[in-house]
Amino acid sequence: MNLVERIQKEWFSNVKGDLLSGIVVALALIPEAIAFSIIAGVDPMVGLYASFTMAVIIAFAGGRPGMISAATGAMALVMVPLVSEYGLQYLFAATILTGIIQILFGVFKVAKLMKFIPRAVMIGFVNALAILIFMAQVPHFIGISTLTYVFVAITLVIVYVVPRFFKAIPAPLIAILVLTAVAIFSGAELRTVGDLGAITQSLPHLLFPNVPFTFETLAIIFPYSISLAIVGLLESLLTASIVDDMTGTESNKNQEARGQGLANIVTGFFGGMAGCAMIGQSVINVKSGGRGRLSTLIAGLFLIFLIIVLGDWVIQIPMPVLVGIMIMVSIGTFDWSSFSYLRKAPLTDAVVMLVTVSIVVATHDLSKGVIAGVILSAIFFVAKISKLKVIKQEENSQVHYEVEGQLFFASVDGFVDGFDFTVEDKKIVIDFSAAHIWDDSAVGAIDKVVMKYRENNNFVTLHNLNAASKKLVDKLAVFNDTDARLSMH
Repeated sequence: MNLVERIQKEWFSNVKGDLLSGIVVALALIPEAIAFSIIAGVDPMVGLYASFTMAVIIAFAGGRPGMISAATGAMALVMVPLVSEYGLQYLFAATILTGIIQILFGVFKVAKLMKFIPRAVMIGFVNALAILIFMAQVPHFIGISTLTYVFVAITLVIVYVVPRFFKAIPAPLIAILVLTAVAIFSGAELRTVGDLGAITQSLPHLLFPNVPFTFETLAIIFPYSISLAIVGLLESLLTASIVDDMTGTESNKNQEARGQGLANIVTGFFGGMAGCAMIGQSVINVKSGGRGRLSTLIAGLFLIFLIIVLGDWVIQIPMPVLVGIMIMVSIGTFDWSSFSYLRKAPLTDAVVMLVTVSIVVATHDLSKGVIAGVILSAIFFVAKISKLKVIKQEENSQVHYEVEGQLFFASVDGFVDGFDFTVEDKKIVIDFSAAHIWDDSAVGAIDKVVMKYRENNNFVTLHNLNAASKKLVDKLAVFNDTDARLSMH
């Protein structure tokens, strides 16, 4: 595909759908950006400016068309200690450094590490995110008023029923426009977007963080920046994989890493907080018909239009309407087939999924849950493949051992325990045709076995080592130099 064809496909193959979906996403971004700013302990405009610059830059530089990037809760949680202890200017500096680190991750193709995230962790990640999206809405409608419940219910009816009869305009946009008008003209007592925080009707401007350019400053911001870079990329790459599945298309994960980095650098210079891909808004975009880069660009541009031109109207949007839309997102995001997955999948996979969900929901930190899930999967995998058999057959003056399995650090004890070292003056044959030697621990275990047999004057032969195993043994084994009563075939 040449450049012109790619531009046509990524930008102009779905203009109407991208325009309308971008508008819906922009409206949904406002309360989220304000809320995440409050979590981070900064002015609401810091989150709104970040959402604007992130969306606009990532529309051009990202590797996943149709994915939305903005200020996020996962990133906001990492920022809290930095902002409270050192202030806003250090946050801007940390955001710029975060972008630089992410670009380096992209250059060194860190996205290939995605293949090490098991399916059980992915399912847990998605379900945990759906739960967090729903939990974030609870304070905005539980115990507020009866009218709040009514507006949430009507919003859900609109977003689920209207698309069955009318699809020209995304149902969430219809719900926002109609119910906002009803609330304004009826004078209904409802919480609005304006209740979350004040919106300043002005464009972001270029600034340089007012911090000392010293190694001390670097030492302060680097730990936060590396954490933000990892959390942001993890959430972005997982979200990209989810959107890939939803749309049946592929994305360039390394380009996405570089794009996220560039977007964060620009955001830091324009007074915004570090951001990353948002699965909630990305799902809204896809479900509203957004597929191309244009939808992401429109989301960013319409967001700043809403702030500057329609700010007085935006603050009147009832929160119950946006809550209803986000509840729809959480329902659509949750993988309902995971209940049957729990029954059918191996117990270890089910445990990994549940642990991932539990940790993410408990900490509100997606990275901790995913990392814990990956580590737990690795432990289960190591435990599974560490099961090794040593089968003994004795004939006259020869003892034959057949090793079956993977010989590495976790299986060496079982390997050594499988041998009888009481024999004397016999030929010991150890057959590795059904085994593979992986590491120095494995070679050390073979050394131990050979040396023990040597003590009783036995002659040891290692048979059928595959090429990789033989190379490792030749390189690391001690017995090659010390034991004349050993041969290898």
